[in-house]
Amino acid sequence: MDIFLRNIDPVAMKKIDEMAKRKSISRQEFLKSVVEKVAYEPERNENEVRLERIIEMNFQIMKEATSTISRFENLLVELMEE
Repeated sequence: MDIFLRNIDPVAMKKIDEMAKRKSISRQEFLKSVVEKVAYEPERNENEVRLERIIEMNFQIMKEATSTISRFENLLVELMEE
């Protein structure tokens, strides 16, 4: 799909050209990536939030498992001493 824009501020275009040049890509490629990034940003944010929740849940489970293993080790030590 094509997009045509008019009346873009020349200073803004110069900055866009500079950013594209720093990435060694054309203005077209740069603007395409920016538009696509903006389009997918909400989904990416939702995925990041879900991932953070999963990581937090895993952290809690690991914490509980560590505590359980520690209690089990203490019980084994007590049983071996008897």
